[in-house]
Amino acid sequence: MAPAARKQRRTNPPDFWRITLAAGGPGEAPFDLLASFFAPDVVLHQADALPYGGTWRGHAGMERFFLAMSRAWESFDMEEQEFLVTGETTVVLTQVRARARASGREVTFPILQTLKVKDGQIVEIRPFYWDTAAIAGACAVPAERV
Repeated sequence: MAPAARKQRRTNPPDFWRITLAAGGPGEAPFDLLASFFAPDVVLHQADALPYGGTWRGHAGMERFFLAMSRAWESFDMEEQEFLVTGETTVVLTQVRARARASGREVTFPILQTLKVKDGQIVEIRPFYWDTAAIAGACAVPAERV
């Protein structure tokens, strides 16, 4: 019999985001503050259409990902999150408000992520965006600035 799922709603970011933001945010905070949350062989799968798309592997990959995110976004606020936890899998629905660095555009959008956790560390992350074209468009340099 499968373990019962637990649903949790929260409006404050998880510990690793709180730590990152307190230390200056993605691209500013040293990755060592976050490393313990991720398994050494963690894999993050981002949609290829995004400015930070691709597969990011290991701690070095996660550090490069956070730097790529900070180049794309001036701000990235997770305003509300809902968690569904069952066994080693966590599903997170996040409402995001972000300001793109290149265009200055502010956008709001949902992200649905699956996280696999083993021995208390994240081993895999798969975010799903409703509209990757809109997000990539918001991050693009406006034609008059090119």
